[in-house]
Parts: sequence; C-alpha cells; structure tokens
Amino acid sequence: MSASAAQALRFGPQIMARADELAAITEEAPRLTRTYLTAQHRQAGERIAAWMREAGMSVHWDALGNVVGRYDGARPDAPVVMTGSHLDTVRDAGRYDGLFGILSPIACVADLHRRGIRLPHAIEVVAFGDEEGVRFGVTLIGSKAMAGVFDPAWLDRTDSQGISLRQALLDFGADPNGLAGVDRRGRGIAAFIESHIEQGPVLLQAGLALGVVTSIAGASRIRCTVTGLAGHAGTVPMNQRRDALAAAAEMVLAIEQHCQNHPGLVGTVGQLNVLPGAVNVIPQHAAFSIDIRSGVDATRLAGVEALRVQCEAIAAKRSVQLGFEPYFELTAAPCDERLQRQLADAISAQGLPVMHLPSGAGHDAMAFPAVCPMAMLFVRCGNGGISHHPDEILSVEDADQATAALLCLLETLALTD
Repeated sequence: MSASAAQALRFGPQIMARADELAAITEEAPRLTRTYLTAQHRQAGERIAAWMREAGMSVHWDALGNVVGRYDGARPDAPVVMTGSHLDTVRDAGRYDGLFGILSPIACVADLHRRGIRLPHAIEVVAFGDEEGVRFGVTLIGSKAMAGVFDPAWLDRTDSQGISLRQALLDFGADPNGLAGVDRRGRGIAAFIESHIEQGPVLLQAGLALGVVTSIAGASRIRCTVTGLAGHAGTVPMNQRRDALAAAAEMVLAIEQHCQNHPGLVGTVGQLNVLPGAVNVIPQHAAFSIDIRSGVDATRLAGVEALRVQCEAIAAKRSVQLGFEPYFELTAAPCDERLQRQLADAISAQGLPVMHLPSGAGHDAMAFPAVCPMAMLFVRCGNGGISHHPDEILSVEDADQATAALLCLLETLALTD
C-alpha cells in the first residue's frame, strides 16, 4: 500500500499496528498463545487499558479479569451500549480473532472524543478475559458472568497444573467472590454489539467486506463409544468380524452425509481414538466426538436425534455396542432484528452492499440476550477464511471499513422504535 493510500484510511493502519503489538504478548513465542489469568493476560489487558484511556475512556478491571472502558453519554443517566470481544486466544492462534472486536470500538471512541461528541448513550468497550476456554475448559467466562449465568461450581475447575479457577483469580488480583458486581442484568445495558472476523469463507467467496449476523449457532457435543471384539488380523474371516473402527468409520460418514443433506446443520467428528491400536489386531474399541451446530435449536436437536438413530442402526448391523452420550449443549442466540436493520443501514451508508449470514462459531455476544438485545458485525477473513491459525488474515482496508460502519451505527443508533 502506498503512503497516500494508507493516509486515506482513518482507522485501519492503527488497528493493524496494535494487533501486531498484542500478538507479541504470548506464552509460547513465536506462536501466539494467550490464556486466561496469566501474566500475558495482564500485560495485554494493561496495554488495551492504556489505549482506552488515550481514547478518552475511564477504565477498570472487574472481578473476573475483564477490562472495561467507559465513554460517558450526554447525560449521567444515559443508557449504555456495550461492545467488545475477547483478548484470550487458542493455542498457536491468529492475531485478529477477538482482538479486532476490541481495537475497532476503541478507535470509534477515540474518533468521537477527538470531535468532542457525546452520544445519547454511554459506550462501554469490554476486553473479555476468557472466551475460548483453553485453560479451564469453560467458555465465555467473562460474558457469562455479565449475563448472570456464571456457575459458581466453575471456580473449582482446575487447569493442567492443578490450579483452580478460584486460586488463579486470587493470584491475578481478581475477586472470585465478586460475581454479583460483574452481573449487568438490570443495570442500564441497552444493547450489545460485537465486531468480529467471520472465521469462515462466506463473505470472501461473495466478494464482500462486511456482513450482518442473523444468529449465533447453538451446539451439541456427544461422546460416542463403539465396542466390538478384538481378533487376529489374519485369522478372523471378514464376514465374522465385529470391528469397532469399521463401525465407527461408517458412523462418521453417516454424520457427514446427514449434515450435507440438511441445510443449516453442520457436523464435525474431531476426535477418534482406537484400541488396542496394533497393526495386526482387529480394533475392539473406538471412541469419537460429534459436534453438531445450527442457528436454529430445533434443527440442531432434530439432527442429534436422527444421528443417534442412524448410529444405533449401524451398530446393530455390525454386531457392536454403541454408547451415545450428549455432554454439552449451548442454545442458539438469534440477533435482534431491529439492531440488524440498523447495522445493515450503517454498512449501506459506507457505500457497501449488505449480506446477512449466520455465525457457526460461538462468541461473547451470544451470552447477552439475557441482558439486552444484541447484534454482530462480521468482517471478511482472507486466505480462504482460515482462523484459529497463524495464517489468519484481515486486510487493513476491511478493518477500516468495518470500523467506519461500527462508528456510523454508534452515532445513529436508535435504542427504541
């Protein structure tokens, strides 16, 4: 990009430079890994807090390690529009997942502050400490606490080193007894709006920079175990085998086929383990995971039941035993229709076409329907839409356009019809 072209962009160059700066704060250099309640969480949060203050916000860390920046409205009792995303990462991550949704609204507030503008609503920008759930196996910790659905039993969850969430909060300087103060229900939050890279190829393939999210998919996760009978690989006839792996393989293909044939449903088998695991022994045991997602809960639940029936039929045909154990369920979160319309108008105001699309990934925003109406702005991923990977790409131009659209929405937002 030429110097003159970079100067024409209001927000993008600074956002990208700050994303690079945060990417250097990692537990596993040169890989980007930043997990909850670590020294790197503190360091990144303090850097974000400094940028918030520079943008004209007051800043505090809450009891669970979320960084909250506030830009007051025109009136002391103004309603609050909350925005933000997460500062934690998966292991060996990309540098825009989560972070863009923090840096972009900071840039918006900085622009308002430079122009001396106070809106009819206050703006709070939140850098959530944990969305990914890498360290303690609990996702959306910060946003669930704000939505009043944090389970106190999670405080006893431990990481790989045996450190409990409760102890980690204390070591961090946070407060495991301060959950009530984090809960934002009934405390003037009028809307939650999250900007996020798409983490998929839909916008890229459509040739569009921005999209309006219609809903955030719910998810079901299932543990499947298949038990057959081990035997010598050379002596048991093929028609007499009770091969657990062969049965599991047929089930995996049935899952793929079912989800391909039912629009709005996606299914993934991401784990497969086989015992005894010897080259010359027929597998007696196979265990695999199923992840089923849909933006419509009825579609997802019907898919889970249909797959259970199909897997049971395959097990019966192959004379193996099946264990089918659902262990995780997350309900879908539809985006508010009124906010979707206003977000679409803000994109159109940038001279851009509007596309509506669902989110197959979970986000902090999905916790907020218990608090207030919520909406999401998606930004195109380059490089085939890859995310959760070092090759994750966001262009400076798309970052700039997304931030301009978010600023337009914040300035024109009508909280009631």
